[in-house]
Amino acid sequence: MTLSTAPGTARPFDAVLCDVDNVIRFYDSSRLAELERAAGLPEGATAAVAFRPDQGDPLVLGQVTKEQWAESVADRLGAEAPLPGQRARELADALALSPFEADEAVVRALRGAREAGLSLVLVTNAALDLDEDLAAMGLEDLADHVVNSALEGVAKPDPEIYAIAAGRAGAAPERCLFVDDRRENVEAAVALGMTGVHFRGPEDLRGALAFLG
Repeated sequence: MTLSTAPGTARPFDAVLCDVDNVIRFYDSSRLAELERAAGLPEGATAAVAFRPDQGDPLVLGQVTKEQWAESVADRLGAEAPLPGQRARELADALALSPFEADEAVVRALRGAREAGLSLVLVTNAALDLDEDLAAMGLEDLADHVVNSALEGVAKPDPEIYAIAAGRAGAAPERCLFVDDRRENVEAAVALGMTGVHFRGPEDLRGALAFLG
């Protein structure tokens, strides 16, 4: 769903600013769900603890490594669930080490946009090891630039990270198409003059890039 539209021109955008998780990269949480059931926890309970602002922010702001984050998640699960230490750590590790893969339809659309001359910048709230993960998916060459919150020290929806991304793209905000699965992140981009796409599937991205033919 596109939340706003750039002024009508032959090419409405000069740059695509695109999220990574739940747009390009998708996780397989089946093992984690299995462990949660065995522990008597509802599915999603581990992530609910792990991504609370006070728990998840240090990870995406680059203040801790993923291993340190998993340790802190295990400690909190042990205290709040409550769970034995070994089981809590098993759950935390299953979350932190969940296998992932790229959505090939999204990757094709983004490569096509870049081949057509649009600047492509990945803008993501991620951990310090994002570059390794992109390489593991064969996507180290996907974008012109990667703006990772863990390296910038600022995360979406803070306006600063959008300004950084537009600057790396070399495009004015009103010439940027911003794609994200979280509505609040899209709304923040729109407030800065960007065109926002609330991503729910590849068709949303393809629709926004239809002007490329």
